[in-house]
Amino acid sequence: MRVYLPSTLTAVRTVLSARVVPAGLAFGVTPAVREWYAQSDTDEMEYAALLAAARACLRLLDADATAPRRRVVFAADVDGAAIRVRDDLDRGVVEVTAPVPLAAVQAIHIDDEAAEAAVAAAADAVIESDLGGEDASFVVDSAEGYELLWFATQELADLL
Repeated sequence: MRVYLPSTLTAVRTVLSARVVPAGLAFGVTPAVREWYAQSDTDEMEYAALLAAARACLRLLDADATAPRRRVVFAADVDGAAIRVRDDLDRGVVEVTAPVPLAAVQAIHIDDEAAEAAVAAAADAVIESDLGGEDASFVVDSAEGYELLWFATQELADLL
């Protein structure tokens, strides 16, 4: 299953040295996503999972004030035995139960430096947005207007 694991540039350093992405919550095309996007194709559903992971990056950035304000998402193919669907938490959430070897990562998606100010503001507002704050939701949505760039795993060191 293709999963999208949210991360930060701070965590990328650890991934690079350990050669694995830590286990944890990620996003994928789950039964709830298939039901919600019934009229969409798989590519559209995977893009929705990528966007959900990018939003989760904001929560990671909110928790780590020292991380550069850029969202990072690892797109990886993970064996189904290492995935637990957690649609009970939110549509598309999966729990990756084992570290993901860097060799299983198909791409890294990351913000361009031009997005840093918008991402910083969104990270500061994401919790309030999650709680229903309309102004905060507008700030978070503004950051989502920046597309994540695609990089090959061989370029990981160059991203730091």
